[in-house]
Amino acid sequence: MKQGPLQGIRIVDAGLLVQGPQAAALLSDMGADVIKVELPLFGDQARYIFVDDDDHRSAYYIACNRGKRSITIDLRYTEGADIFKRLVSDVDVVISNFSHGTMESWGIGFDALADINSRLIWASGNTFGPLGPDRFREGADLAGQCAGGLISTVGNDGEPPSPVGVTIADHIGSLNMACGVLAALHARAKTGKGQKVEVSLIGGQIWAQAAEYTHYLLTQKLPGRANRGHPLIRSPYGIFETKDGWLGLVGIPPKSLDAFLIAVNRPELLIDVRASELRTSKDALSWFKSMVAEIFCKYTSAELGTILESAGIRYAPIWDYSDVERDPGIWENGYLTEMEDSEGETHRVVGSPIRLSDTPLVPGATPPSLGEHNAEVFSALGLTTKEINTLQLQNII
Repeated sequence: MKQGPLQGIRIVDAGLLVQGPQAAALLSDMGADVIKVELPLFGDQARYIFVDDDDHRSAYYIACNRGKRSITIDLRYTEGADIFKRLVSDVDVVISNFSHGTMESWGIGFDALADINSRLIWASGNTFGPLGPDRFREGADLAGQCAGGLISTVGNDGEPPSPVGVTIADHIGSLNMACGVLAALHARAKTGKGQKVEVSLIGGQIWAQAAEYTHYLLTQKLPGRANRGHPLIRSPYGIFETKDGWLGLVGIPPKSLDAFLIAVNRPELLIDVRASELRTSKDALSWFKSMVAEIFCKYTSAELGTILESAGIRYAPIWDYSDVERDPGIWENGYLTEMEDSEGETHRVVGSPIRLSDTPLVPGATPPSLGEHNAEVFSALGLTTKEINTLQLQNII
């Protein structure tokens, strides 16, 4: 039996790639028993995003499906949908992120399943939302980044647009889905009834940019590109080159400006009027950023870290994944961790970003192989060995 705050909660994950499966993975880390439903002989598409041509492991599948159990059902067939209905008659949550209307077309949408299990929480994610003219359009992470406005903010003026280098729309969508499921579970504890939870990639992108969208709604002015900083923050806030790399300067509060100028050996600027106009004059802010850029190039990132620390200025070095992996605090906090699988083999995995004092989250060590738990799960549903073998020969399971 899994431990954690969701111990005893049973989830069926019929999702693909990231949005649905990553939501289910987080809930699995919280202690839920997650059964992943995959297409017979093929599985989740994420299984085929290989590390490289010679290494057919899938980082996407591992990251989003560790700790789950896998069964195979072809939901497109009536027999498969009937087995799925038997499966969800006694579970708490169903998760999917098929195109809008797909589950309904197979007879396993919310209404059909709620008739079988009134306590069921049915969570669905798509790209453009459950309503509106684009609700049936297919999409994926990049579509969410594009249509949600995120890409319009990335990079510098005059440069071509560029997506973020991670599947950020999928990830935010997965967090919103997990949050909605937890809220629905809380509501069910009071009402006894399940409900439908719907999220989308584009909705998640707009929510992630709530402050920037609010600025636009208030002013009808686009915030603009990041330009190595943030277009709405009136402070020396951004990324600056150093003698041996790059460093993020997380703003300079007015109360810390004098200490900063003294720390970087520019005390003469204490009486420069432009230094007092950083939040009211774009010209003054531009001048100050240029001055900071000129100063930072004379120091290494480590030297600047010491200087800024002494002045009480917030900063962070620009790290890649290998730098993060070497940081002891990352491991101490469990953001990267080592887990043992059922055979005692140790795996290095991405840990949980959430810490609970009494019911800690425990990430799974490995993902399941395709259909690994067919016999276990289908036997528990009452299918005989003969029935299971027949359905397998028909590629229904």
